[in-house]
Amino acid sequence: MSTIIERLRDGKLVRVMHFTGLSSPKLVEVAGVLGDFHGLWIDQEHTAIPHAQLELMLMACRAVGLDAFARVPPTDYATIMRPMEAGCSGVMIAQVRTLDEVKQSVAWAKYPPQGVRGMFGATIEAGYGTIEMRAHAENANRERWVAIQIETAEAVEIIDQIAAVDGVDHLFVGPADLSVNLGVPGEYMHPKCIAALERIAAASNNAGKSWGILSKDPEHVRMCRALGCQLFSIFGDLECFRAGLKALEERFADIMD
Repeated sequence: MSTIIERLRDGKLVRVMHFTGLSSPKLVEVAGVLGDFHGLWIDQEHTAIPHAQLELMLMACRAVGLDAFARVPPTDYATIMRPMEAGCSGVMIAQVRTLDEVKQSVAWAKYPPQGVRGMFGATIEAGYGTIEMRAHAENANRERWVAIQIETAEAVEIIDQIAAVDGVDHLFVGPADLSVNLGVPGEYMHPKCIAALERIAAASNNAGKSWGILSKDPEHVRMCRALGCQLFSIFGDLECFRAGLKALEERFADIMD
C-alpha cells in the first residue's frame, strides 16, 4: 500500500513536494536524499512532462523510497489511467466543476465492477506480469487512490456530493485557482477563501475522507491544520530553487551590489 494513502487513512499528517517545470529524475533523487517528505506529486496539468519522463521520475522515486502521485486534467481515459500503470500510487484530478466529471474520472481509474479501466499486466504496477490478474485488479481498486482537486467555485458548491462519491479518496485544495474563482486572486486568507475551506473541511469530515492543500505560508498551514487538513504540499521545485538563490544572495550580500 502507498505510504501516502496509508497515512491518510490512519489519520496521520502527510508532507509532499511538488514537481513542475524543473522536473527531472535527478531532482527527484536529490529530494529523496535531502528532503523529509512522505512523497511527491508530479504536475502533468500545467507542465510539458510527457509519459516517458514521468516513468523515469517514478523510477527515481522508487530508488529513494518516495511515494508519488500525478496531477492530471479530467480530459480522457488514458491521461488518468497511465500514471498508475507507470507506478503512481494515485492521481489527482484538476479543474473539476461537475459531479459527472468526478464520477467519470473515478470510473477511468478503477477496474470493473467499480469502473471501466482496461487490464494490462506488463507494468510495474502489476509486477510486470507476475501478479495474478484477479489479485492485481483487487489490489489496484483498493490501493490506487483518487484525489479530486477543489479549485473552482462550482466544485465548492457541490462539495458534499463530491466527497460522498464512492471511489473518491481525498480532496485537495488548489488555493491559487480557488482564490481567482472566488474573485480575490492571491488573497488566500480572504474570508471567501476561508469560508470555502471550512465547507471543504466539513464535507470531508462528514464523508470520512481526508483533504489536503498546497499551502502558501506558515499562517496558512496553521489555519488549514486547525480545520483538519492532513496533506500539505509546501515545497516545489521552482520554489526551492528561488529560495536557494535568495538565501545565497543574502549570504553573499557584500558582493551582490
